[in-house]
Amino acid sequence: MLRKLGSYPRQNGLAVALRELGRIERTLFILDWLQSVELRRRVHAGLNKGEARNSLARAVFFNRLGEIRDRSFEQQRYRASGLNLVTAAIVLWNTVYLERATQGLVEAGKPVDGELLQFLSPLGWEHINLTGDYVWRQSRRLEDGKFRPLRMPGKP
Repeated sequence: MLRKLGSYPRQNGLAVALRELGRIERTLFILDWLQSVELRRRVHAGLNKGEARNSLARAVFFNRLGEIRDRSFEQQRYRASGLNLVTAAIVLWNTVYLERATQGLVEAGKPVDGELLQFLSPLGWEHINLTGDYVWRQSRRLEDGKFRPLRMPGKP
């Protein structure tokens, strides 16, 4: 609506008032930003999460140098949806194993600070083979509901 109002050659009163209201809101936010360390910290944390997700997507989307070269919108949408699906699968995998690792530490009698858990992120991918050969051994097949063993520090 604002774009349409702003595109008219003659500015009407509503468009001018809405633009000024937006400027007031932006000024108030900037003042809050300058005064509040907590606001800056929260915004920075949110931006870091978004950047971590984009980094994971770039790592997954290594083919074609990260460019979607499909011509049709439908094919572009399929490729983007596939990227989102793989990214979500990695986040789910990491979340499940982070929870299992935390439970393993608690069961082993190691102290786990609940306050520090909020800083864990399931967006890492260094432990996932995104390129190379995928070997599926029938002998190492896991049963439904079973997981691979956790790697514990200090154990071979």
